[in-house]
Amino acid sequence: MTTASKPPLFSILDLAPVPQGSTPGQALRNSRDLAQHAERWGYNRYWLAEHHNMVGIASAATAVAIGYVAEGTRTIRVGSGGIMLPNHAPMVIAEQFGTLESLYPGRIDLGLGRAPGTDQMTLRALRRAPENADNFPRDVLELQALLGPLQEGQRVQAVPGTGLNVPIWILGSSLFGAQLAAALGLPYAFASHFAPDALMQALQVYRKKFEPSQQLQRPYAMVGVNVVAAETDSEARRLFTSAQQSFTNLLRGTRGQLRPPIDDIETYWTPQEKAHASNMLTYAFVGSRETVRRGLAAFIDETGADELMVASAIYDHEARLRSYEILAEVKQALGLEKALI
Repeated sequence: MTTASKPPLFSILDLAPVPQGSTPGQALRNSRDLAQHAERWGYNRYWLAEHHNMVGIASAATAVAIGYVAEGTRTIRVGSGGIMLPNHAPMVIAEQFGTLESLYPGRIDLGLGRAPGTDQMTLRALRRAPENADNFPRDVLELQALLGPLQEGQRVQAVPGTGLNVPIWILGSSLFGAQLAAALGLPYAFASHFAPDALMQALQVYRKKFEPSQQLQRPYAMVGVNVVAAETDSEARRLFTSAQQSFTNLLRGTRGQLRPPIDDIETYWTPQEKAHASNMLTYAFVGSRETVRRGLAAFIDETGADELMVASAIYDHEARLRSYEILAEVKQALGLEKALI
């Protein structure tokens, strides 16, 4: 067990979900509205994720979506959770995030992932080769150099981008990302909100092997969780069935828009699907504020996380807002508890 010396920060991971019957435009407007509320409620950062060819996710043009959210907020950090770097030339990402940093200085994060964020057919449509993932460490270093200070004799530079030192994060769901983040001295975000199995081992590897860098002097670990909070446990469990249906559909290969909640999830999935989906959702904290508080307190104690990145696939926008508002109250309660220890 590793216990953080202070309460973790709370942040939001948003895939800009498109509810059934809605549109990507409305989904993105919902994202900006949620970010504006999150800023008032004291969340630390708001990240959007790159996925392609998914009708239920509106954040494919991630840098554009980040700019839209950043323009509608004033203080909260906004960034990518993440940019799938094998899909892009490092130069292009340096220019995009250099532009964002120029427009919203001191508020932009660049989280980088190694997975394609899509299927192989869509990867070909992106004109990217699957083996690009093998170049991920080299591409991260190239991106760091493009965002770093101009070197003597450097003939290619990102404009804007050079010298802006946009903070880079490594995202991952395996030991590979943990080792890379540790070797480069970068903050590390583990995708335990959908890939929980290697969480504790990855955190151990990252902390043990971390080498200080110009960006970061000590390891900084963010962990992903799902939270659905409501006034009662039963209401939260019903809202959570939207996420459970989405994970079941992922297993079936039938992705679609975010489905409305249902009364009995057992009628939707098979026992085998339930087992697989429930494992992917191991770190889901669902219930009233007290139920969520107890679950998160134990999880924080277990992981020693410096920051929680919270995903909430909730069909109704108002219910999603309320869930994050309740979570902000939980965060405050956890901070008071920590202060008394």
